[in-house]
Amino acid sequence: MNILESIVLALDAVKSHKLRSSLTLLSIAIGIFAIIGSGTAVTSLNETVTKQMAEMGEGVFVIEKFPPMMSDDMWRKLRGRKDINFQQAKLFQQKMIANAEAVGIENTTGGLKLKSGTLHTDQNVSVAGGDDAYFITTNINMELGRPLNSEDVSMNRRVVVIGDDIVKKLFPVGSPLGKTLTIKKQNFTVIGTIKRRGSMLGQSLDSKVIIPITVFMKYIADEWDVSVAISVKARPEEDIDEVMGDALGIMRGIRGDQPWMESSFAYYTNNTLTEQFENFTKYVSFFGIGAGAVALIVAGVGIMNIMLVTVKERTREIGVRMALGAKRRWILQQFIIEAITLCQLGGSVGIVLGILGGVMLSAALGTVVAVPMIWVYISVGVCTFLGVFFGGYPAWKASKLDPIEALRYE
Repeated sequence: MNILESIVLALDAVKSHKLRSSLTLLSIAIGIFAIIGSGTAVTSLNETVTKQMAEMGEGVFVIEKFPPMMSDDMWRKLRGRKDINFQQAKLFQQKMIANAEAVGIENTTGGLKLKSGTLHTDQNVSVAGGDDAYFITTNINMELGRPLNSEDVSMNRRVVVIGDDIVKKLFPVGSPLGKTLTIKKQNFTVIGTIKRRGSMLGQSLDSKVIIPITVFMKYIADEWDVSVAISVKARPEEDIDEVMGDALGIMRGIRGDQPWMESSFAYYTNNTLTEQFENFTKYVSFFGIGAGAVALIVAGVGIMNIMLVTVKERTREIGVRMALGAKRRWILQQFIIEAITLCQLGGSVGIVLGILGGVMLSAALGTVVAVPMIWVYISVGVCTFLGVFFGGYPAWKASKLDPIEALRYE
């Protein structure tokens, strides 16, 4: 049996029946595209989130009123929680600071428009209220000027640190330091700019400004969202779990949580966020695999149909081969190889389209491009299995033909 000859015969079958073969190969391509495309998109998203979480710094955990991700049932259960007010956060900071490298207090609101003279931003700016420790716990680096300090917070100074997008829109010429911008009719003096951070999931990380938390709570915070978050950075030499245990004990005492009660607040680390996001994106993978599986089953039926027709059209040829001494297993292997070749041809197109689709989606969302090679190998394996499984019956039928009857076939 000549493997190369079997591959050539398979390609000839595609040329001879272009429409029928194209539709079948298209089904295979769509199935593999769904698997590779979803795998590439999910891998890219997960690696981007992991990278962004790592850039925020190791050894950091956050205490908030609610968890970052909640189901409807969880929301109904927790919606009655009381806010973590600024006074509670300050008391926690005073008690916890001896056990940690930094303890920051923060709150954030989005969808605001900033102005400076005749220039203004779109209504998509994120305004964060923070203190001097905020820049340590969030690992924010300065480009120009200085970050907020403790006096800015204690003296309620209307000063602001701005992201790169804000610099470009409001202060396109010259240094922005010392200039004024307006947030919710309040004027702030620019004291520093943040190094460019890029985007995440299509959302710019540079369309952001930071003001003292005390000023934020007085002028910027929405009435329905006055609960603050507390970020804690453990010292490098300390175990974060031990530091977190100390922090939870202090916070439960401040909140008045009794020993038999659940904590009236949520806490999480960067790793927790990464794991929760990966648990969410895995459903995208399941959807892609499910859609791909359906398309591949349909394609497999088409492959079987093509091979049955091919066996019928080449019945006389099979008879001649057997008459010249070809063994039945050679006939069987020949048609299986042809079926595998057809599947791999459609699969190759699907792999290329899947990678291109994943790359385009990653570019649109501003995520890291990551092609999961394991899924490429799995796709090749799946196409091989399709060829063997759906081409097996036609190949078996060809190998069982009676040579004399086959030679008489017209």
